[in-house]
Amino acid sequence: MATTTDIGVYREALVFLGIAGVVIPLMARLRVSPVVGFLVAGLVLGPNSIGRLAEDLPWLGWITISSQDAVDRLAELGVAFLLFTIGLGLSFGRLWTLRRWVFGFGIGQVVLTTAVISGVAFAFGNPIESSLVIGACLALSSTAVVLQLLAEQRRLVTIAGRIIFAVLLAQDLAVVPILFLIAVFGATVAQGADATLSVWLGLGLALAQAAGAILLIVGFGHFILRRLFRLVSRTHNRELFMATILFVVVGTSLITQFAGLSMALGAFLAGLLLAETEFRRQVEVDIEPFKGMLLGLFFISVGMRIDLAEVARTPLMLAISIFGMVAIKAAVIALLARLFGLAWPLVIEASLLLAGGGEFAFLVLSLGSSSGLMTREVEQFMLLVASGTLLLTPVLARMGHRAGQRITRAGAADAAQSEPGPVRPGRTIVIGYGRVGQLVCDVLDSEGRSFLAISRDTDGVRRGRAAGRDVVYGDAMRREFLRKCGLDEAQAVIVTMHDAATAERVVEAVRAERADVAVIVRARDAEHAGRLVSLGATEVVPEVLGTGLELAGTALQTLGVSASQTVAILQARRAAMKQPLRAGVSAE
Repeated sequence: MATTTDIGVYREALVFLGIAGVVIPLMARLRVSPVVGFLVAGLVLGPNSIGRLAEDLPWLGWITISSQDAVDRLAELGVAFLLFTIGLGLSFGRLWTLRRWVFGFGIGQVVLTTAVISGVAFAFGNPIESSLVIGACLALSSTAVVLQLLAEQRRLVTIAGRIIFAVLLAQDLAVVPILFLIAVFGATVAQGADATLSVWLGLGLALAQAAGAILLIVGFGHFILRRLFRLVSRTHNRELFMATILFVVVGTSLITQFAGLSMALGAFLAGLLLAETEFRRQVEVDIEPFKGMLLGLFFISVGMRIDLAEVARTPLMLAISIFGMVAIKAAVIALLARLFGLAWPLVIEASLLLAGGGEFAFLVLSLGSSSGLMTREVEQFMLLVASGTLLLTPVLARMGHRAGQRITRAGAADAAQSEPGPVRPGRTIVIGYGRVGQLVCDVLDSEGRSFLAISRDTDGVRRGRAAGRDVVYGDAMRREFLRKCGLDEAQAVIVTMHDAATAERVVEAVRAERADVAVIVRARDAEHAGRLVSLGATEVVPEVLGTGLELAGTALQTLGVSASQTVAILQARRAAMKQPLRAGVSAE
């Protein structure tokens, strides 16, 4: 039976795939984030620019995107996939450790920024309800853009990455009450003050509905999710495994959407629940291509919202508003960051990286306009402001990172002087002066052993030098710096850094400079220990090994085993546990 095909249904998909095939390699060649390429592509090929000419020049329809609604729906899925992968990288335990930054720094940033920007909007003649909506939407940053930038720089697991993520998570959680407040304001404006009681009752019902949706997802994850994936994994069918992942992501996203919450929150909860299972790593690998493509679609949709004709009407006011918003937001974040005790390099980096607008601003402004809280002209202008700051985010990220590095180097030069001093033959070099590094230095100091500690934490270096210790600021991954620190005369090198990749690069640098020095390294786990041994580490001490043997030794002595016998038992056990590492390297 003959069928007819409407090629228009697939046109946007073809254009997007073509953009992805061109933008990603081109941006990689130019060493520019693909985020910028997708934003510019959406701006140029969207319905507000070249797409306007498609009616007069039909052939342009093959290289432009005209359906904003279709792209927006898929883009929302892209953000949901991003939050799903973020949840996979966390766990409830790790999330609890971030509570101070999420509910303190993060929520404080949302409230204070909303208040300041609302005050500015009110001063320009906007009603109080409209001003609060504007302030709330511009207080939010882009989770998609910021986390993508941090992931590209491999900085999500750093201290700065964790704190910035905590603030973004607080902003995502704040979307829920913001949307509820818009509903309250909209109903009050439409029905009058007499309707306030019924509106608040409706708000309470909506909150209960949202709580029920979250409990449903958590209950499903706790009782069913692990069993479901175990059942699917027994089939050894990759297609079925992939289909199950998509079902979980889309299903949980739709549950929270029906409950009045964001799709991203449901996907985040699903990822958080899967992070507690043994399937986390495989899920991360399988989901990566979908996340990258859908996020690209989101960035294109943001670029498509920018109307160049509207920009041309009020260019000066628009520029002032964009840079004014960035300045206000950066100042508020910097103030809060200092109040929470963050160092200046991290303050500068976080304030600039989070100063841009976010994807939820488009949703909040749209709802505000449809609820009668602002005029269409105000909505369009604020959309341009949010889009402009979003486009500036990659630039602000680079500025913040470079400024933070310059401040760190300047602070180190002033406080730590970065000068190792005269080389002392036979002294030990301790790389890393955190909690573990300080403990190692305490032991060496108590035994009268000469040592030099190296750290990139300016505050730690300052405290160490104030205590009279030989601690210097520097990058131990640079061979010339190690030579200046007297590596040629060192008796041993002890690497205490927690970051796995950095520790490996330090071992490589030490071994490239000296093949005979003893290198003792702290390892994250057995897998990391194996990599360190293969790179030339003399001895490795996995964190779990040290903690486990310490507990076992304490237990043995509590049970009546003598100290000398306990030491012998632990030494034998330590040697037996390290043997597989040596064997693995020999086998290679």
